Amino acid sequence: MLLVERLCVRYGPLEAVRGVGFALREGEALALIGPNGAGKTSVLRGLLGLARAEGRVVLEGQELKGRSPEALLRLGLVLVPEGRALFPGLSVEDNLLLGGFTRFRRGENLGPDLERVYALFPRLKERRRQLAGTLSGGEQQMLAIGRALMARPRILLLDEPSLGLAPLMVREIYRILAELKRQGVTLLLVEQNAKMALSLADRGLVLEAGEVALEGPAELLRQDRRVVEAYLGLAREVEEG
Repeated sequence: MLLVERLCVRYGPLEAVRGVGFALREGEALALIGPNGAGKTSVLRGLLGLARAEGRVVLEGQELKGRSPEALLRLGLVLVPEGRALFPGLSVEDNLLLGGFTRFRRGENLGPDLERVYALFPRLKERRRQLAGTLSGGEQQMLAIGRALMARPRILLLDEPSLGLAPLMVREIYRILAELKRQGVTLLLVEQNAKMALSLADRGLVLEAGEVALEGPAELLRQDRRVVEAYLGLAREVEEG
């Protein structure tokens, strides 16, 4: 579905990503994990044309290089950004409707999609008239995911969806992501919470200093002592989990 070859991302003279490549199949969940500064978010920015990038990116046979972020959105690459980037002064429902704005301009009915989001996130339905800025952190993350779903993504890209959330809310967010995966949504997930990411993903890539250090089935990576000790510092969690 998505093919990435020799992706390099630069910020001025700084090369943040060096020759990263991977393939993502339809309905699959792929996790990009690794320490801070490894280049995980830069991979997403490079795919979406939000940073200077070189290499080859192909979505269902279509070359994406040179296309605007808006064009990529229409093709179905939809990002849930780190920090959520909500409109705090607008209601929950208005934030959701803005997620489907390009579809609305084409004359599409957003009603069924809105009901689907509310079915996934009953808490958002209860707070549909509440200002987004007054929600808890976990509720804001739900809203950010729901807003992205309003665009009917072919691939949902998530940047640090568990960042800053309490453990109970992290588990709830990942329960919802697992349900989306079960429904056939293709996921590309950037996370520092490697244990949760690899519990959801089919495959994983470990990035280090902008390069792929390890890759393979998620279950094998969860058990790989190099991943646990050298990259993620989760030896105790793996032993207990």
